[in-house]
Amino acid sequence: MIFATLEHILTHLSFSIISIVITIHLMTLLVHEVIRLRHSSEKGMIATFFSITGFLVTRWISSRHFPLSNLYESLIFLSWGFSIIHIISKIWNHKNDLSAITAPSAIFTQGFATSGLSSEMHQSSILVPALQSQWLMMHVSMMLLSYAALLCGSLLSVAFLVITFRKNIDLFCENKIFLIKSFFFGKIEYLNENKSVLKHTSFLSFRNYYKYQLTQRLDYWSYRVINLGFTFLTIGILSGAVWANEAWGSYWNWDPKETWAFITWTIFAIYSHTRTNQSLQGTNSALVASIGFLIIWICYFGINLLGIGLHSYGSFILTSN
Repeated sequence: MIFATLEHILTHLSFSIISIVITIHLMTLLVHEVIRLRHSSEKGMIATFFSITGFLVTRWISSRHFPLSNLYESLIFLSWGFSIIHIISKIWNHKNDLSAITAPSAIFTQGFATSGLSSEMHQSSILVPALQSQWLMMHVSMMLLSYAALLCGSLLSVAFLVITFRKNIDLFCENKIFLIKSFFFGKIEYLNENKSVLKHTSFLSFRNYYKYQLTQRLDYWSYRVINLGFTFLTIGILSGAVWANEAWGSYWNWDPKETWAFITWTIFAIYSHTRTNQSLQGTNSALVASIGFLIIWICYFGINLLGIGLHSYGSFILTSN
């Protein structure tokens, strides 16, 4: 009873804190001068991290097994993964370009776990025989950390594509307007316009300099975070293969979850290949990462929604009104 109450308090505390963090982020978008708000949001994410950590430790003690046996626990762990990526990125980069991705991702996953799942899913249960293994912590934690990192990196790639696409549209519209003016103003005005081409181009370059810097940072962090997630994914698949051999007598069974995990690994292996080829970097690699974003959700939620295969322990029931 004490553990259940503590879990309830820690879950709702972390959800409340991260909701405040999102509000602060929205306020800082409107009021850039308020530096204290930014510091408050960072402290809020740290408090969220410790609250979720406290929940996981409490459930670990009460259930006597690592809390990754159902979808509710895995979603809370995924939210914990987003918060730790946020903290690590803050240590590496004080500007913390990932904050606009990690904070909303954490609140989305935790909000869905708290409000979107049935109350039965919130309860800790005895592990089925196949899950009673020391590989549970290694395999599932690596997979979920890989999902967290790959989702963050993929969202950064999506943001890169959106900003690049809008920048190209803006440049196209500016050039088109300039050509129309040159055509209708006549020869004298056209010559005057030609004299100001350099000034006009410099103005456009100055305007797009910030966007260029932002896209470069997004591309850089996307590559770094996806590399981290790809490493975790590889370790998770290999440890899962060893565990499968221990539990079912075969390293690979082409189970739906295994198949989609392999597809996910293949997509991000292609992404890594595009990063080694300079002609394929930028937009092409970002497109591959964006496809990977959808594949991850199919692998993580799609199979759980259908509840098929050997990995059906994480299937879930939505709350009904």
